Amino acid sequence: MHARSSLTVLATALALLGTAATATAATEPLSRPRVTAHFDLAGGQQPENITVGRDGSAYLTFSFARQIVRIGPDGRTHVLATLPAPAHAQTPNLGKAFVGGIARAHDGTLYVTYATGTADLTGVWAVRPGGRPHRVAALPADGLPNGLALDERTHRVYVTDSVHGVVHRLPVSGGRATVWAEGDALRPSTFAGANGLKLHGGAVWVTNLDKGTVLRIPITAHGTAGAIQVRATGMPSIDDFAFTGRGDTLLAARDDDEVDLVRPDGTHTAVLTAADGLRTPTSVAVHADKVYVPSAAYLTGADPNLLTARLDR
Repeated sequence: MHARSSLTVLATALALLGTAATATAATEPLSRPRVTAHFDLAGGQQPENITVGRDGSAYLTFSFARQIVRIGPDGRTHVLATLPAPAHAQTPNLGKAFVGGIARAHDGTLYVTYATGTADLTGVWAVRPGGRPHRVAALPADGLPNGLALDERTHRVYVTDSVHGVVHRLPVSGGRATVWAEGDALRPSTFAGANGLKLHGGAVWVTNLDKGTVLRIPITAHGTAGAIQVRATGMPSIDDFAFTGRGDTLLAARDDDEVDLVRPDGTHTAVLTAADGLRTPTSVAVHADKVYVPSAAYLTGADPNLLTARLDR
């Protein structure tokens, strides 16, 4: 998550000036970083979240353009859908319509979160291949739905709300969303709490942007949320993330132009920085031996892009 009020952006920028980067180029296990696509900032093309198809195509949400796009292997951008604009956006913390998390089902259906501050549009939306976007389920208009993960085995979708600091769960076929997990570890302290979200190893994993933490919430045998476990700390402005395929090791995007490798013991190291082309990275995807990192330029105000790197296994 990202765009903040002018004062918040200024305060964050000043803080970043005093933060020394811990890497000047890609660090193991990443190599060969390069920016593979540049986007139009003036046109609102600021990538917020990502998922990857079987052929390596990247599917992105452009947060403030209200768009869902595909970046083909040739680097070209194809707009798949534009979500309807609210009559008067009142999105908490942002003030404008915001498309957040994205997940892709095996049949190619894309699911995204959409926040407008209005009851008629805020919720989880779906776009089937060749189809028009439609809302699957409503979410609280006074919240900020953000990260999203799809559990095709149980036919459920999990969603973070960064303002209310909770995790919602809802049927993928549509219906009423319920609060699946809540607690102080998920709540914001200043701007945004529960943010990125992934399903992994029988648990829901969540980041808290304000608190700089990675959290694990076990899914019990009854499908309920277990006790929230803090798995890593000390990563201010942490956004979304992806697992590398090596157990619980993950790569996390941070708004301060950094991607961290987070190990199962909670230790973390910067493996990509602004020197590699990051411009307010928002999320990470891993496909085979390739890592994808979208940058939204929320804080830099220049060069929103998509960076790729090799994951050396």
